[in-house]
Amino acid sequence: MATTSSSLLLWPSFRLNCNRKPNFKARAQISGESRKATSVKPVNGLVSAFSVKNPKGNDILGNEVNQKVKSLVSDEIELLWDDGYGSKSVKDYFAAAKEILKKPDGGAPRWFSPVGCGQPVRDAPTLLFLPGLDGTGMGLVPHEKALGKAFHVWCLHIPVHDRTPFEGLMKIVEDVLRQEHATRPNKPIYLVGDSFGGCLALAVAARNRSLDLVLILVNPATSFEKSQLQPLLPILEMVPEELHFTVPYALSFIMGDPIKMTTIGIDNQLPAGIKMKKLREKLTNSMLPLLSDLSEIIPRETLLWKLKLLRCGAAYANSRIHAVEAEVLVLASGKDRMLPSQEESKRLHGVLKNCTVRIFKENGHTLLLEDSISLLTVIKGTCKYRRSWRYDCVSDFLPPSQGELDYALQELLGFLRNAVSSVFLSTMEDGRIVKGLAGVPDEGPVLLVGYHMLMGLELCPLSEAFIKEKNILFRGMAHPVLYSENDSEKDFGYVDWIKVFGAYPVTATNLFKLLASKAHVLLYPGGAREALHNRGEQYKLIWPDQQEFVRMAAKFGATIVPFGTVGEDDIAELVLDYNDLMKIPILNDYISDVSRDAKQQFKLREESSGEVANQQLYVPGLLPKVPGRFYYLFGKPIQTNGRPELLKDKEAANRVYLEAKEDVEKSIAYLLKKREEDPYRSVLDRLSYSLTHLPENDVPSFKP
Repeated sequence: MATTSSSLLLWPSFRLNCNRKPNFKARAQISGESRKATSVKPVNGLVSAFSVKNPKGNDILGNEVNQKVKSLVSDEIELLWDDGYGSKSVKDYFAAAKEILKKPDGGAPRWFSPVGCGQPVRDAPTLLFLPGLDGTGMGLVPHEKALGKAFHVWCLHIPVHDRTPFEGLMKIVEDVLRQEHATRPNKPIYLVGDSFGGCLALAVAARNRSLDLVLILVNPATSFEKSQLQPLLPILEMVPEELHFTVPYALSFIMGDPIKMTTIGIDNQLPAGIKMKKLREKLTNSMLPLLSDLSEIIPRETLLWKLKLLRCGAAYANSRIHAVEAEVLVLASGKDRMLPSQEESKRLHGVLKNCTVRIFKENGHTLLLEDSISLLTVIKGTCKYRRSWRYDCVSDFLPPSQGELDYALQELLGFLRNAVSSVFLSTMEDGRIVKGLAGVPDEGPVLLVGYHMLMGLELCPLSEAFIKEKNILFRGMAHPVLYSENDSEKDFGYVDWIKVFGAYPVTATNLFKLLASKAHVLLYPGGAREALHNRGEQYKLIWPDQQEFVRMAAKFGATIVPFGTVGEDDIAELVLDYNDLMKIPILNDYISDVSRDAKQQFKLREESSGEVANQQLYVPGLLPKVPGRFYYLFGKPIQTNGRPELLKDKEAANRVYLEAKEDVEKSIAYLLKKREEDPYRSVLDRLSYSLTHLPENDVPSFKP
């Protein structure tokens, strides 16, 4: 029996010069009664640096290795970085699992850091991965590169023949938590618990309420009593050893979706025929043959032990779940055939004090190994990534990766961006209007203020244009209601993606922080009232009387860039506005309740009066049209740098405010007039042009 007090702690891996093989060995040692030294040799130029703690918490290795690790930590992540998601799949998981099981050492559970994680950003928090039934710790294979950029990643490996009880596993996790907290007391510690690991994470959190923990529970097995594995347990005990090879094939269809596992890495933009061919080839040549490896990963006796361990862990976690104080994110699959995960997520949302839920309706139990989205993307989109005790919109923000941009443009916005074929114009310092965004300053701080089209339809093409043309990600000031987490059945959708791309609640404090960081910030003074306007109010500015954004911009010497947008009337007709919906009794009560609760919870526009203060939240009735085109015009930049009078003189600030508002109105009027000269305003004309010209040629428009 392995001693539960033993633990092997591995610090995050680092990559040396790949052109030469390093010429040293790291000596690792297991603390506890059975002390055994092993040498870790470099493989293909890659070395895992072992940092082993003795019972007093001192490093056995000297400071030399730690200093090398620190010197390789990056300061920041660049926009459109490579997160690696899609480059590895379930095939790589099986390969890694087989590799770690090649030479069973009979040792106790231990920690390792995947070499594929690379080096994290400076001040990155620690993430501990607690595996499911397989126990290999390889469940993060498709996510290693992305997570390794944001976290120090450690994975728990439970050897095949290990029989450490649930309480022993808790102690192993708790030992690492306490050592990590002692080393970096101001950092949060993340526990990613997959299935059984979710029970382990909750149990540990309940016993360590004073620690700053963030739990990410992936289909947690706290609902094991309702699992389809329950009736299988006595049957599995009767299956002869020689027939155990058939068990993995049966379990594979309960534990996960083979189709979703196989589609990782297959480009969704491929023609349907080619995509199906690739899927068929991967299924027959890779996926199905790999299922036989499950019998090696989970032999018969191990499977029976793990199921009993799972029952014990679920009971323990549920008995102490009310004591959990940690921040929790539950990821639940809608097609989990092993556990009622979606139903369980509702229960956990109601029981846990600080719980956020995201549902993945098309996925099975093995969510982290199936075709979906990167785990880091989910963490970012739910605002769960932080490097201190509280999330900061500036210092904790991680820019979107190239993969995230591609997914957003193709899967979420493909139809809209292709249908509207946006035209961008900007105004130079000398007053000339030119195509593109050359008139918008490259250096921040910059405050973009403009007209909010119906339902905010202009946002996505605008963000894409800034990223592709200027390599700038502006930070949007969003309505705080978008950050409410009262729904226990929310999918990871559009609202989460705007957070991935930099949106943050509109408050004076957040605007202060963003401008102080010299960011490009997008602000809509008209807010929700302008985006949810009534019939006949299209292209009407509904701005407040206050000029606070001018004074805020002046405090940091920010450049104000007013802009106008048109095109909402070219793609949809507003047929049911707020006044119409309020005449329907049931909807009347619902809209009133939602708006009242939002205003009380977020204290919106308390200082405002008039139309802009009347921010009623509802979904208008729209009638789609044959798509026209979106047009954007950025006016001449308004400089506030070197104008201290704007801070103290309200009249001077008001003149700048009125100047910006007038520029927006002039831009809208200009675009409404000039779009009549666009020969390709209709989507049919643009389609005809595209068919007769090279794909890389942009569809032309009117001359400025």
